[in-house]
Amino acid sequence: MGNYDFYKSKGHKGGIHISLTKRIFSYILGLVVLSFGITCTIKAGIGTGAWDALNVGLSKHLFTVGTWVILVGFILILINAILLKAKPDFFAILSIVIVGLGVDSWLLLLTSFSIEFFIWRYLIFGVGVFCLTLGIAIYLQANFAPVPIDNLMIAIHKRFGLRMGAAKTVGELLALTLAIVFKGPIGVGTIIVTFAIGPLLHFLHPLVQRIVK
Repeated sequence: MGNYDFYKSKGHKGGIHISLTKRIFSYILGLVVLSFGITCTIKAGIGTGAWDALNVGLSKHLFTVGTWVILVGFILILINAILLKAKPDFFAILSIVIVGLGVDSWLLLLTSFSIEFFIWRYLIFGVGVFCLTLGIAIYLQANFAPVPIDNLMIAIHKRFGLRMGAAKTVGELLALTLAIVFKGPIGVGTIIVTFAIGPLLHFLHPLVQRIVK
């Protein structure tokens, strides 16, 4: 879906409502799928993405993983505002609340789910990475505020003039350092997430875009 496509339907009664409804649905659905993917990578136990590892590490000391998704996300919203010298993007709070509640809900539902065989860990992890990336591809169709982690990459890119890839690396290294400090689940899965999300998103995004259209 292009940028604010519902404006193109001004002349058609109900066109705005339908198009806006589709964007809202894509946004919420994408974030729910994203939260399920994050949960699967956590349950797999072979390492998660750097930011998720940080949230899991912090949850060992206080609160739940989902709560830390919200708290860390809120801190990033403020940091992004400082880097961009702009007002905080408080609309992004909606995204972190949905993801945070989603992660806690999925973890609660999967509490009794245990993985005994090592091969199953990689299978569940693969499902998690796919769903995580698919969720991003879906929620991006709405063209609403990106989640604070994605916006951090944009903020670093604009503030310091780094390429997007380099800006993303800086953010991931920051999260990785903090995750190590708080003893988050860093492992081979962390490396896989770091290098697999980009190419997989590049493949899934146009497919999802055609479906949404």
